[in-house]
Amino acid sequence: MSNRHFAHWPKGLPRHMTIPETDLFYNVEVSARRYPAKAFLVFYDTQISYAEFKDEAERIAGWLQQQGVTKGDRVLLCMQNSPQFVLAYYGILRANAVVVPVNPMNMTTELRHYVKDAGAKVAIVAQDIYPQMQPLLGTGPEQGLERVLVATYSDYLKEPTDLKVPDFVKAPRLGLSGQGVTLWADMLAANARPGAIEVGPDDLCVMPYTSGTTGHPKGCMHTHRTVMHTLMAGYQWFGIQQDAVYLAVLPFFHVTGMQGSMSGPLQSGATVVLLPRWDREAAAQCIARYGVTSWTAIPTMIIDFLMNPNLGSYDLSSITRMSGGGAAMPEAIAQKLLDMGITYVEGYGLSETIAPSHINPPDRAKKQCLGIPIFDVESMVVDPTDFRELPPMEVGEILTRGPQVFKGYWNNPEATRNAFVEIDGKSWFRTGDLAYVDEDGYFFMVDRLKRMINASGFKVWPAEVEALMYQHPAIQEACVISARDPHRGETVTAIVVIKEAQRGKVSERDIVDWAHANMAAYKSPRIVEFVDSLPKSATGKVMWRSLQEKEMAR
Repeated sequence: MSNRHFAHWPKGLPRHMTIPETDLFYNVEVSARRYPAKAFLVFYDTQISYAEFKDEAERIAGWLQQQGVTKGDRVLLCMQNSPQFVLAYYGILRANAVVVPVNPMNMTTELRHYVKDAGAKVAIVAQDIYPQMQPLLGTGPEQGLERVLVATYSDYLKEPTDLKVPDFVKAPRLGLSGQGVTLWADMLAANARPGAIEVGPDDLCVMPYTSGTTGHPKGCMHTHRTVMHTLMAGYQWFGIQQDAVYLAVLPFFHVTGMQGSMSGPLQSGATVVLLPRWDREAAAQCIARYGVTSWTAIPTMIIDFLMNPNLGSYDLSSITRMSGGGAAMPEAIAQKLLDMGITYVEGYGLSETIAPSHINPPDRAKKQCLGIPIFDVESMVVDPTDFRELPPMEVGEILTRGPQVFKGYWNNPEATRNAFVEIDGKSWFRTGDLAYVDEDGYFFMVDRLKRMINASGFKVWPAEVEALMYQHPAIQEACVISARDPHRGETVTAIVVIKEAQRGKVSERDIVDWAHANMAAYKSPRIVEFVDSLPKSATGKVMWRSLQEKEMAR
Protein backbone atom coordinates (compact mmCIF):
# COMPACT_ATOMS: atom_id res chain seq x y z
CA MET A 1 0.00 0.00 0.00
CA SER A 2 1.42 3.38 -1.06
CA ASN A 3 1.96 6.27 1.35
CA ARG A 4 2.45 8.92 -1.33
CA HIS A 5 -0.14 11.11 0.36
CA PHE A 6 2.14 11.64 3.39
CA ALA A 7 4.04 14.18 1.28
CA HIS A 8 0.95 16.38 1.42
CA TRP A 9 0.00 15.77 5.06
CA PRO A 10 -1.26 18.96 6.82
CA LYS A 11 1.67 20.90 8.26
CA GLY A 12 2.23 20.53 11.99
CA LEU A 13 -0.10 17.54 12.41
CA PRO A 14 1.15 14.14 13.62
CA ARG A 15 0.03 11.18 11.54
CA HIS A 16 -1.14 9.26 14.61
CA MET A 17 -3.98 10.46 16.83
CA THR A 18 -4.52 9.02 20.32
CA ILE A 19 -8.23 8.46 20.98
CA PRO A 20 -9.50 9.33 24.50
CA GLU A 21 -10.50 6.31 26.60
CA THR A 22 -13.79 7.94 27.60
CA ASP A 23 -17.47 7.64 26.80
CA LEU A 24 -18.99 10.31 24.59
CA PHE A 25 -21.03 11.98 27.35
CA TYR A 26 -17.78 12.84 29.09
CA ASN A 27 -17.36 15.51 26.39
CA VAL A 28 -20.54 17.16 27.70
CA GLU A 29 -19.21 17.12 31.26
CA VAL A 30 -15.87 18.63 30.23
CA SER A 31 -17.32 21.41 28.05
CA ALA A 32 -20.00 22.26 30.64
CA ARG A 33 -17.32 22.49 33.33
CA ARG A 34 -15.02 24.59 31.15
CA TYR A 35 -17.58 26.91 29.54
CA PRO A 36 -20.80 26.75 31.64
CA ALA A 37 -22.27 30.08 30.54
CA LYS A 38 -21.15 29.89 26.91
CA ALA A 39 -23.76 29.28 24.19
CA PHE A 40 -23.55 25.75 22.84
CA LEU A 41 -26.73 25.84 20.72
CA VAL A 42 -28.40 28.79 18.99
CA PHE A 43 -31.91 28.15 17.66
CA TYR A 44 -33.57 31.12 15.93
CA ASP A 45 -31.85 33.51 18.37
CA THR A 46 -32.62 31.43 21.48
CA GLN A 47 -29.38 30.34 23.12
CA ILE A 48 -28.74 27.25 25.27
CA SER A 49 -25.61 27.30 27.39
CA TYR A 50 -23.37 24.32 28.02
CA ALA A 51 -24.52 24.16 31.65
CA GLU A 52 -28.20 24.19 30.64
CA PHE A 53 -27.52 21.55 28.02
CA LYS A 54 -25.86 19.19 30.50
CA ASP A 55 -28.69 19.64 33.00
CA GLU A 56 -31.44 18.85 30.49
CA ALA A 57 -29.57 15.92 28.92
CA GLU A 58 -29.28 14.39 32.39
CA ARG A 59 -33.03 14.84 32.99
CA ILE A 60 -33.70 12.95 29.75
CA ALA A 61 -31.35 10.18 30.88
CA GLY A 62 -33.12 9.97 34.25
CA TRP A 63 -36.52 9.76 32.54
CA LEU A 64 -35.28 7.03 30.17
CA GLN A 65 -34.00 4.98 33.08
CA GLN A 66 -37.37 5.37 34.81
CA GLN A 67 -38.93 3.82 31.68
CA GLY A 68 -36.71 0.77 32.12
CA VAL A 69 -33.99 1.72 29.60
CA THR A 70 -30.76 0.00 30.62
CA LYS A 71 -27.21 -0.35 29.32
CA GLY A 72 -27.09 -1.30 25.64
CA ASP A 73 -30.78 -0.73 24.91
CA ARG A 74 -31.52 0.89 21.58
CA VAL A 75 -33.59 4.11 21.57
CA LEU A 76 -35.00 5.55 18.34
CA LEU A 77 -34.38 9.27 17.74
CA CYS A 78 -36.46 10.81 14.96
CA MET A 79 -36.62 14.58 14.43
CA GLN A 80 -35.17 17.49 12.48
CA ASN A 81 -32.11 19.46 13.62
CA SER A 82 -33.17 21.12 16.85
CA PRO A 83 -32.01 21.57 20.44
CA GLN A 84 -34.15 18.54 21.31
CA PHE A 85 -32.31 16.30 18.83
CA VAL A 86 -28.94 17.10 20.41
CA LEU A 87 -30.31 16.87 23.95
CA ALA A 88 -32.00 13.54 23.23
CA TYR A 89 -28.87 12.14 21.56
CA TYR A 90 -26.74 12.85 24.60
CA GLY A 91 -29.54 11.98 27.04
CA ILE A 92 -29.71 8.52 25.47
CA LEU A 93 -25.94 8.15 25.83
CA ARG A 94 -26.04 9.34 29.46
CA ALA A 95 -28.61 6.58 30.13
CA ASN A 96 -25.94 4.09 28.97
CA ALA A 97 -28.10 3.34 25.92
CA VAL A 98 -27.54 3.34 22.14
CA VAL A 99 -28.82 6.08 19.80
CA VAL A 100 -30.64 4.87 16.68
CA PRO A 101 -30.91 8.05 14.57
CA VAL A 102 -33.69 7.87 11.98
CA ASN A 103 -34.47 10.12 9.01
CA PRO A 104 -37.59 12.15 10.00
CA MET A 105 -38.86 11.87 6.42
CA ASN A 106 -39.56 8.16 6.91
CA MET A 107 -43.14 6.91 6.91
CA THR A 108 -44.74 4.33 9.22
CA THR A 109 -43.85 1.35 7.01
CA GLU A 110 -40.19 2.32 7.07
CA LEU A 111 -40.18 3.19 10.77
CA ARG A 112 -41.65 -0.25 11.56
CA HIS A 113 -38.47 -1.88 10.21
CA TYR A 114 -36.24 0.22 12.49
CA VAL A 115 -38.35 -0.51 15.58
CA LYS A 116 -38.43 -4.23 14.86
CA ASP A 117 -34.84 -4.66 13.69
CA ALA A 118 -33.24 -2.58 16.47
CA GLY A 119 -35.56 -4.06 19.09
CA ALA A 120 -36.30 -0.54 20.32
CA LYS A 121 -38.90 -0.16 23.09
CA VAL A 122 -38.62 3.63 23.40
CA ALA A 123 -38.60 6.36 20.75
CA ILE A 124 -38.01 10.11 21.02
CA VAL A 125 -39.80 11.95 18.21
CA ALA A 126 -40.87 15.41 17.17
CA GLN A 127 -44.52 16.37 17.38
CA ASP A 128 -44.92 16.59 13.58
CA ILE A 129 -43.53 13.04 13.18
CA TYR A 130 -45.60 11.49 15.97
CA PRO A 131 -48.52 10.54 13.65
CA GLN A 132 -46.11 8.30 11.68
CA MET A 133 -44.73 6.73 14.88
CA GLN A 134 -48.03 6.37 16.76
CA PRO A 135 -49.20 3.19 14.94
CA LEU A 136 -46.06 1.43 16.24
CA LEU A 137 -46.94 2.10 19.87
CA GLY A 138 -48.37 -1.04 21.46
CA THR A 139 -47.84 -4.76 21.91
CA GLY A 140 -49.27 -6.00 18.60
CA PRO A 141 -47.19 -7.99 16.06
CA GLU A 142 -46.77 -4.88 13.87
CA GLN A 143 -45.94 -2.62 16.81
CA GLY A 144 -43.28 -2.91 19.53
CA LEU A 145 -42.83 0.53 21.12
CA GLU A 146 -43.74 0.81 24.78
CA ARG A 147 -43.06 4.52 25.24
CA VAL A 148 -42.78 7.59 23.01
CA LEU A 149 -41.37 10.93 24.18
CA VAL A 150 -42.80 13.74 22.03
CA ALA A 151 -40.89 17.01 21.55
CA THR A 152 -42.30 20.33 20.29
CA TYR A 153 -39.77 22.48 18.46
CA SER A 154 -41.46 25.74 19.53
CA ASP A 155 -40.72 24.96 23.20
CA TYR A 156 -37.20 26.24 22.43
CA LEU A 157 -38.28 29.48 20.74
CA LYS A 158 -37.84 31.50 23.91
CA GLU A 159 -36.53 34.76 22.42
CA PRO A 160 -38.09 37.01 19.77
CA THR A 161 -36.48 36.65 16.34
CA ASP A 162 -36.68 38.31 12.94
CA LEU A 163 -35.47 35.12 11.25
CA LYS A 164 -38.06 33.29 9.14
CA VAL A 165 -39.23 30.38 11.31
CA PRO A 166 -40.85 27.50 9.38
CA ASP A 167 -44.47 26.74 10.29
CA PHE A 168 -43.62 23.24 11.56
CA VAL A 169 -41.06 24.76 13.96
CA LYS A 170 -43.32 27.47 15.41
CA ALA A 171 -46.37 25.17 15.67
CA PRO A 172 -47.70 25.27 19.25
CA ARG A 173 -47.51 22.26 21.54
CA LEU A 174 -50.38 19.82 21.06
CA GLY A 175 -52.03 18.21 24.05
CA LEU A 176 -51.09 14.71 22.96
CA SER A 177 -51.90 11.98 25.44
CA GLY A 178 -52.55 8.30 25.66
CA GLN A 179 -50.96 5.10 26.90
CA GLY A 180 -47.20 5.27 26.51
CA VAL A 181 -47.05 8.95 25.45
CA THR A 182 -45.03 11.55 27.39
CA LEU A 183 -44.60 15.18 26.41
CA TRP A 184 -41.10 16.68 26.51
CA ALA A 185 -42.18 19.48 28.86
CA ASP A 186 -43.59 16.95 31.34
CA MET A 187 -40.40 14.90 31.15
CA LEU A 188 -38.26 17.95 31.98
CA ALA A 189 -40.61 18.97 34.79
CA ALA A 190 -40.18 15.54 36.42
CA ASN A 191 -36.50 16.42 36.95
CA ALA A 192 -35.41 12.76 37.11
CA ARG A 193 -31.71 12.12 37.57
CA PRO A 194 -29.75 9.18 36.10
CA GLY A 195 -27.65 6.58 37.86
CA ALA A 196 -23.94 6.09 37.26
CA ILE A 197 -22.33 6.00 33.83
CA GLU A 198 -21.64 2.33 33.09
CA VAL A 199 -20.34 2.46 29.52
CA GLY A 200 -16.77 2.66 28.27
CA PRO A 201 -15.01 3.23 24.96
CA ASP A 202 -15.82 -0.20 23.53
CA ASP A 203 -19.54 -0.24 24.34
CA LEU A 204 -22.09 0.50 21.62
CA CYS A 205 -22.82 4.20 21.22
CA VAL A 206 -24.81 4.91 18.05
CA MET A 207 -26.31 2.77 15.32
CA PRO A 208 -27.02 4.70 12.10
CA TYR A 209 -28.85 2.64 9.52
CA THR A 210 -27.65 2.22 5.98
CA SER A 211 -29.24 0.31 3.15
CA GLY A 212 -27.68 -2.02 0.63
CA THR A 213 -28.57 -4.35 -2.17
CA THR A 214 -30.76 -6.47 0.14
CA GLY A 215 -33.45 -3.79 0.23
CA HIS A 216 -33.56 -3.62 4.05
CA PRO A 217 -31.67 -0.94 6.01
CA LYS A 218 -28.92 -2.36 8.23
CA GLY A 219 -27.73 -0.95 11.56
CA CYS A 220 -24.05 0.03 11.65
CA MET A 221 -22.69 -0.75 15.11
CA HIS A 222 -20.45 2.05 16.38
CA THR A 223 -18.77 2.25 19.76
CA HIS A 224 -17.84 5.31 21.79
CA ARG A 225 -14.28 4.72 20.52
CA THR A 226 -15.12 4.62 16.80
CA VAL A 227 -17.31 7.72 17.12
CA MET A 228 -14.66 9.57 19.14
CA HIS A 229 -12.12 9.02 16.37
CA THR A 230 -13.85 10.97 13.62
CA LEU A 231 -15.23 13.77 15.78
CA MET A 232 -11.73 14.45 17.12
CA ALA A 233 -10.09 13.97 13.72
CA GLY A 234 -12.33 16.61 12.16
CA TYR A 235 -11.53 19.43 14.53
CA GLN A 236 -7.81 18.56 14.74
CA TRP A 237 -7.49 18.31 10.94
CA PHE A 238 -8.94 21.80 10.54
CA GLY A 239 -7.45 23.32 13.69
CA ILE A 240 -10.85 24.18 15.19
CA GLN A 241 -10.79 26.07 18.50
CA GLN A 242 -13.38 26.54 21.23
CA ASP A 243 -14.46 29.94 19.88
CA ALA A 244 -15.40 28.55 16.48
CA VAL A 245 -19.03 29.09 15.45
CA TYR A 246 -20.62 26.40 13.29
CA LEU A 247 -23.64 26.66 11.03
CA ALA A 248 -25.45 23.31 11.21
CA VAL A 249 -27.64 22.70 8.18
CA LEU A 250 -26.81 19.09 7.35
CA PRO A 251 -29.16 16.70 9.17
CA PHE A 252 -27.90 15.35 12.48
CA PHE A 253 -29.42 11.92 11.82
CA HIS A 254 -26.80 11.52 9.07
CA VAL A 255 -23.21 10.81 10.11
CA THR A 256 -21.68 13.87 8.39
CA GLY A 257 -23.90 16.35 10.23
CA MET A 258 -23.85 14.29 13.41
CA GLN A 259 -20.08 14.29 13.69
CA GLY A 260 -19.01 17.45 11.88
CA SER A 261 -21.72 19.87 13.02
CA MET A 262 -22.88 18.44 16.35
CA SER A 263 -20.53 16.17 18.31
CA GLY A 264 -17.29 17.69 17.01
CA PRO A 265 -18.20 21.25 18.06
CA LEU A 266 -19.43 19.98 21.45
CA GLN A 267 -16.13 18.23 22.10
CA SER A 268 -14.16 21.41 21.41
CA GLY A 269 -16.51 23.74 23.28
CA ALA A 270 -17.66 25.62 20.18
CA THR A 271 -21.05 27.19 19.36
CA VAL A 272 -23.54 25.63 16.93
CA VAL A 273 -26.17 27.71 15.10
CA LEU A 274 -28.99 25.34 14.09
CA LEU A 275 -31.34 25.38 11.13
CA PRO A 276 -33.89 22.53 11.01
CA ARG A 277 -34.51 23.03 7.29
CA TRP A 278 -32.40 24.54 4.53
CA ASP A 279 -33.17 28.23 3.96
CA ARG A 280 -30.55 30.24 2.08
CA GLU A 281 -31.75 33.60 3.43
CA ALA A 282 -31.76 32.40 7.05
CA ALA A 283 -28.33 30.82 6.52
CA ALA A 284 -26.88 34.13 5.29
CA GLN A 285 -28.50 36.02 8.18
CA CYS A 286 -27.09 33.58 10.74
CA ILE A 287 -23.58 33.71 9.25
CA ALA A 288 -23.56 37.51 9.45
CA ARG A 289 -25.28 37.74 12.86
CA TYR A 290 -23.23 35.15 14.73
CA GLY A 291 -19.91 35.40 12.91
CA VAL A 292 -20.07 31.81 11.67
CA THR A 293 -16.56 30.48 11.03
CA SER A 294 -17.21 26.88 9.94
CA TRP A 295 -19.86 25.47 7.66
CA THR A 296 -20.24 21.92 6.39
CA ALA A 297 -22.67 21.63 3.48
CA ILE A 298 -23.39 19.61 0.36
CA PRO A 299 -22.91 21.18 -3.09
CA THR A 300 -26.66 21.58 -3.78
CA MET A 301 -27.00 23.81 -0.69
CA ILE A 302 -24.01 25.93 -1.64
CA ILE A 303 -25.19 26.32 -5.24
CA ASP A 304 -28.56 27.58 -3.95
CA PHE A 305 -26.83 29.80 -1.37
CA LEU A 306 -24.69 31.50 -4.03
CA MET A 307 -27.73 32.06 -6.27
CA ASN A 308 -29.35 34.29 -3.62
CA PRO A 309 -29.70 37.76 -5.22
CA ASN A 310 -29.46 39.34 -1.73
CA LEU A 311 -26.16 37.65 -0.87
CA GLY A 312 -24.12 40.82 -1.39
CA SER A 313 -25.91 42.55 1.46
CA TYR A 314 -24.54 40.11 4.07
CA ASP A 315 -21.12 40.14 5.72
CA LEU A 316 -19.80 36.62 5.17
CA SER A 317 -16.18 37.46 5.96
CA SER A 318 -16.15 35.45 9.20
CA ILE A 319 -16.19 32.12 7.32
CA THR A 320 -12.76 30.54 7.42
CA ARG A 321 -13.73 26.97 6.48
CA MET A 322 -16.29 25.30 4.27
CA SER A 323 -16.30 21.56 3.82
CA GLY A 324 -18.53 18.76 2.70
CA GLY A 325 -18.98 15.69 0.60
CA GLY A 326 -21.72 13.42 -0.66
CA ALA A 327 -21.22 14.62 -4.24
CA ALA A 328 -18.44 16.34 -6.14
CA MET A 329 -18.47 20.13 -6.00
CA PRO A 330 -18.87 21.55 -9.54
CA GLU A 331 -15.71 23.28 -10.75
CA ALA A 332 -17.43 26.62 -11.39
CA ILE A 333 -18.94 26.75 -7.89
CA ALA A 334 -15.64 25.81 -6.23
CA GLN A 335 -14.00 28.64 -8.18
CA LYS A 336 -16.70 31.11 -7.14
CA LEU A 337 -15.99 30.26 -3.51
CA LEU A 338 -12.26 30.67 -4.10
CA ASP A 339 -12.98 34.12 -5.53
CA MET A 340 -14.67 34.89 -2.18
CA GLY A 341 -11.50 33.71 -0.41
CA ILE A 342 -13.01 30.37 0.69
CA THR A 343 -11.50 26.97 -0.12
CA TYR A 344 -14.16 24.25 -0.17
CA VAL A 345 -12.55 21.18 1.37
CA GLU A 346 -14.11 17.91 0.27
CA GLY A 347 -14.03 14.66 2.20
CA TYR A 348 -15.33 11.12 2.01
CA GLY A 349 -16.88 8.70 4.44
CA LEU A 350 -19.77 6.33 4.99
CA SER A 351 -22.16 5.38 7.78
CA GLU A 352 -19.85 2.41 8.32
CA THR A 353 -16.94 4.80 9.01
CA ILE A 354 -19.10 7.27 11.02
CA ALA A 355 -18.11 10.07 8.57
CA PRO A 356 -14.65 10.77 7.20
CA SER A 357 -12.07 8.22 6.30
CA HIS A 358 -10.56 10.68 3.77
CA ILE A 359 -10.31 14.49 3.78
CA ASN A 360 -8.40 16.93 1.59
CA PRO A 361 -5.49 18.71 3.30
CA PRO A 362 -6.88 22.25 3.88
CA ASP A 363 -3.75 23.94 2.54
CA ARG A 364 -3.52 21.70 -0.54
CA ALA A 365 -7.09 20.71 -1.38
CA LYS A 366 -7.87 19.34 -4.83
CA LYS A 367 -11.22 20.02 -6.45
CA GLN A 368 -13.77 17.23 -6.97
CA CYS A 369 -11.54 14.97 -4.90
CA LEU A 370 -12.22 12.71 -1.90
CA GLY A 371 -8.92 13.65 -0.28
CA ILE A 372 -6.35 11.48 1.48
CA PRO A 373 -6.70 8.93 4.33
CA ILE A 374 -6.82 10.67 7.72
CA PHE A 375 -5.16 9.75 11.05
CA ASP A 376 -4.32 6.04 11.36
CA VAL A 377 -6.45 5.13 8.32
CA GLU A 378 -5.11 2.85 5.61
CA SER A 379 -6.86 2.84 2.26
CA MET A 380 -6.21 1.44 -1.20
CA VAL A 381 -7.89 0.86 -4.55
CA VAL A 382 -8.13 -2.77 -5.62
CA ASP A 383 -9.50 -4.93 -8.41
CA PRO A 384 -12.93 -5.89 -6.93
CA THR A 385 -12.65 -9.45 -8.27
CA ASP A 386 -9.27 -10.54 -6.91
CA PHE A 387 -8.50 -7.64 -4.48
CA ARG A 388 -5.14 -6.95 -6.13
CA GLU A 389 -3.97 -3.40 -5.37
CA LEU A 390 -4.03 -1.27 -8.52
CA PRO A 391 -1.42 1.26 -9.65
CA PRO A 392 -2.17 5.02 -9.83
CA MET A 393 -4.97 6.15 -12.18
CA GLU A 394 -6.53 2.67 -12.47
CA VAL A 395 -10.14 2.41 -11.34
CA GLY A 396 -11.13 -0.12 -8.68
CA GLU A 397 -12.94 -0.50 -5.36
CA ILE A 398 -11.90 1.52 -2.30
CA LEU A 399 -10.90 -0.66 0.66
CA THR A 400 -10.25 0.99 4.00
CA ARG A 401 -9.32 0.12 7.58
CA GLY A 402 -8.94 2.34 10.63
CA PRO A 403 -10.08 3.07 14.20
CA GLN A 404 -13.44 4.47 13.05
CA VAL A 405 -14.59 1.47 11.01
CA PHE A 406 -17.80 0.00 12.41
CA LYS A 407 -18.00 -3.29 14.31
CA GLY A 408 -20.45 -4.90 11.91
CA TYR A 409 -24.14 -4.81 11.01
CA TRP A 410 -26.62 -5.31 13.84
CA ASN A 411 -27.95 -8.87 13.95
CA ASN A 412 -26.69 -9.52 10.42
CA PRO A 413 -23.52 -11.66 10.49
CA GLU A 414 -23.80 -12.57 6.80
CA ALA A 415 -23.86 -8.93 5.68
CA THR A 416 -20.96 -8.23 8.05
CA ARG A 417 -18.90 -11.06 6.55
CA ASN A 418 -19.60 -9.78 3.04
CA ALA A 419 -18.54 -6.24 4.00
CA PHE A 420 -14.97 -7.25 4.89
CA VAL A 421 -12.12 -9.01 3.12
CA GLU A 422 -8.87 -10.29 4.63
CA ILE A 423 -5.64 -9.44 2.77
CA ASP A 424 -2.24 -10.44 4.15
CA GLY A 425 -3.73 -11.02 7.59
CA LYS A 426 -5.45 -7.62 7.76
CA SER A 427 -9.21 -7.04 7.66
CA TRP A 428 -10.36 -4.41 5.16
CA PHE A 429 -13.80 -2.82 4.81
CA ARG A 430 -15.23 -2.95 1.29
CA THR A 431 -16.79 0.45 0.58
CA GLY A 432 -18.43 -0.60 -2.68
CA ASP A 433 -17.27 2.69 -4.22
CA LEU A 434 -15.16 2.83 -7.38
CA ALA A 435 -12.30 5.30 -7.48
CA TYR A 436 -8.71 5.85 -8.54
CA VAL A 437 -5.66 7.24 -6.74
CA ASP A 438 -3.58 9.89 -8.48
CA GLU A 439 0.22 10.20 -8.42
CA ASP A 440 0.04 12.28 -5.23
CA GLY A 441 -2.00 9.67 -3.35
CA TYR A 442 -5.31 11.57 -3.53
CA PHE A 443 -8.51 9.55 -4.07
CA PHE A 444 -11.04 10.44 -6.79
CA MET A 445 -14.54 8.94 -7.01
CA VAL A 446 -15.55 7.46 -10.37
CA ASP A 447 -18.68 5.35 -9.88
CA ARG A 448 -20.50 3.09 -7.47
CA LEU A 449 -20.09 -0.63 -7.26
CA LYS A 450 -23.26 -0.69 -5.21
CA ARG A 451 -26.50 0.30 -6.84
CA MET A 452 -27.11 3.66 -5.25
CA ILE A 453 -28.79 6.91 -6.24
CA ASN A 454 -27.45 10.16 -4.79
CA ALA A 455 -30.36 12.63 -4.61
CA SER A 456 -29.23 15.97 -3.16
CA GLY A 457 -26.72 14.15 -0.95
CA PHE A 458 -29.26 11.59 0.31
CA LYS A 459 -28.36 8.00 -0.48
CA VAL A 460 -31.27 6.16 -2.06
CA TRP A 461 -31.08 2.39 -2.42
CA PRO A 462 -33.20 1.15 -5.35
CA ALA A 463 -33.79 -2.29 -3.82
CA GLU A 464 -35.36 -0.70 -0.73
CA VAL A 465 -37.60 1.58 -2.83
CA GLU A 466 -38.63 -1.36 -5.02
CA ALA A 467 -39.56 -3.41 -1.93
CA LEU A 468 -41.81 -0.59 -0.74
CA MET A 469 -43.38 -0.10 -4.18
CA TYR A 470 -44.46 -3.73 -4.34
CA GLN A 471 -46.90 -2.90 -1.55
CA HIS A 472 -49.03 -1.04 -4.11
CA PRO A 473 -51.84 -3.41 -5.17
CA ALA A 474 -51.58 -2.46 -8.85
CA ILE A 475 -47.83 -2.96 -9.26
CA GLN A 476 -46.69 -6.26 -10.76
CA GLU A 477 -43.00 -5.38 -11.15
CA ALA A 478 -40.84 -2.34 -10.52
CA CYS A 479 -37.25 -1.38 -11.27
CA VAL A 480 -35.81 1.79 -9.76
CA ILE A 481 -33.04 3.70 -11.53
CA SER A 482 -31.62 7.22 -11.43
CA ALA A 483 -32.24 10.05 -13.84
CA ARG A 484 -30.19 13.21 -14.15
CA ASP A 485 -31.65 16.21 -12.38
CA PRO A 486 -30.25 19.75 -12.73
CA HIS A 487 -30.91 20.60 -9.08
CA ARG A 488 -30.73 17.30 -7.15
CA GLY A 489 -27.89 15.82 -9.23
CA GLU A 490 -29.82 12.57 -9.51
CA THR A 491 -33.48 11.81 -8.99
CA VAL A 492 -35.42 8.59 -8.50
CA THR A 493 -37.21 7.01 -11.47
CA ALA A 494 -39.39 3.90 -11.33
CA ILE A 495 -39.96 1.70 -14.37
CA VAL A 496 -43.21 -0.11 -13.57
CA VAL A 497 -45.24 -3.01 -14.95
CA ILE A 498 -48.90 -2.72 -13.92
CA LYS A 499 -51.00 -5.82 -13.27
CA GLU A 500 -53.14 -6.59 -16.29
CA ALA A 501 -56.44 -6.19 -14.42
CA GLN A 502 -55.37 -2.70 -13.27
CA ARG A 503 -54.14 -1.33 -16.61
CA GLY A 504 -56.00 1.78 -17.61
CA LYS A 505 -57.36 2.20 -14.09
CA VAL A 506 -54.21 3.64 -12.51
CA SER A 507 -51.96 6.37 -13.91
CA GLU A 508 -48.27 7.11 -13.61
CA ARG A 509 -49.23 10.18 -11.57
CA ASP A 510 -51.24 7.98 -9.19
CA ILE A 511 -48.12 5.90 -8.51
CA VAL A 512 -45.99 9.01 -7.92
CA ASP A 513 -48.55 10.35 -5.44
CA TRP A 514 -48.87 7.00 -3.65
CA ALA A 515 -45.11 6.65 -3.33
CA HIS A 516 -44.82 10.17 -1.93
CA ALA A 517 -47.45 9.31 0.70
CA ASN A 518 -45.83 6.00 1.69
CA MET A 519 -42.09 6.65 1.79
CA ALA A 520 -39.62 9.40 2.61
CA ALA A 521 -39.81 12.25 0.10
CA TYR A 522 -36.14 12.04 -0.86
CA LYS A 523 -36.47 8.40 -1.93
CA SER A 524 -39.96 8.40 -3.46
CA PRO A 525 -39.87 8.28 -7.29
CA ARG A 526 -40.35 11.67 -8.94
CA ILE A 527 -40.76 9.96 -12.31
CA VAL A 528 -42.78 6.82 -13.04
CA GLU A 529 -42.81 5.17 -16.45
CA PHE A 530 -45.16 2.31 -17.36
CA VAL A 531 -43.82 -0.52 -19.54
CA ASP A 532 -45.28 -3.85 -20.67
CA SER A 533 -42.33 -5.83 -19.30
CA LEU A 534 -38.91 -5.46 -17.70
CA PRO A 535 -35.76 -6.87 -19.35
CA LYS A 536 -34.55 -10.00 -17.57
CA SER A 537 -31.47 -12.19 -17.63
CA ALA A 538 -31.49 -15.92 -18.30
CA THR A 539 -31.82 -16.50 -14.56
CA GLY A 540 -34.87 -14.24 -14.34
CA LYS A 541 -33.15 -11.27 -12.67
CA VAL A 542 -34.25 -7.81 -13.76
CA MET A 543 -31.48 -6.24 -15.84
CA TRP A 544 -31.53 -2.90 -14.07
CA ARG A 545 -28.21 -1.89 -15.56
CA SER A 546 -29.56 -1.94 -19.13
CA LEU A 547 -32.47 0.29 -18.05
CA GLN A 548 -30.04 2.62 -16.30
CA GLU A 549 -27.81 2.83 -19.36
CA LYS A 550 -30.81 3.53 -21.56
CA GLU A 551 -31.85 6.38 -19.25
CA MET A 552 -28.33 7.84 -19.22
CA ALA A 553 -28.19 7.72 -23.02
CA ARG A 554 -31.28 9.92 -23.35
